[in-house]
Amino acid sequence: MPSSISIENLAAVIISLLLAMAVHEATHAFVAHRLGDTTAAEEGRLTLNPFKHVDLYTTILLPIILLILGLPLILAAKPVPFDPTQVRHGEYGAALMAIAGPFSNLGLAAVTALILRSGAITGGFLLELLGVFLMLNVALFVFNMIPIPPLDGSRLLYAFAPEPIQKIMYQIESMGFLFILLILLLLLPIVGPILANINSSIIHFLVPNLQF
Repeated sequence: MPSSISIENLAAVIISLLLAMAVHEATHAFVAHRLGDTTAAEEGRLTLNPFKHVDLYTTILLPIILLILGLPLILAAKPVPFDPTQVRHGEYGAALMAIAGPFSNLGLAAVTALILRSGAITGGFLLELLGVFLMLNVALFVFNMIPIPPLDGSRLLYAFAPEPIQKIMYQIESMGFLFILLILLLLLPIVGPILANINSSIIHFLVPNLQF
């Protein structure tokens, strides 16, 4: 990727983000619906329209503020609502609904990798778009699988953690997205390299020796 931001770079990032975010959130809603919870569908979230999933604060204003402050870019879509009392299989159903989102991103990354490895796209904006789309989807998968509330990976931990751990997680989750943002910024020197290594390992596995 070039070091300077061009119109093409920005367009690739925006297109990739909107598509990846739409699939991620719609998959949450779809799995919840299949498990008996119609909340997301009733609120119009069972859709691939990305603008139905945009949140003014966490999708637009937050990344703008972080960019202005020179901090790492973090953003989030509008959370897909769900009613735990409607979801079949209790915490296990909720965990399945939660991890469906990030795994949809991993699936998109795998499909994109197959296209890149086929050699059908050799250059131009489309190659750059596919490269950005691949990296962004891998990053969304890795970030959202962190088992800290309110990220998706925490629901998997909820399903198997003992009750004392669950109580602590509920307390953390009640603090909302700003808490996870603060924690990540404080722990960035430690967490950042770990997440970067995981991202790189997955990308290398999907597209070994491929330059884009």
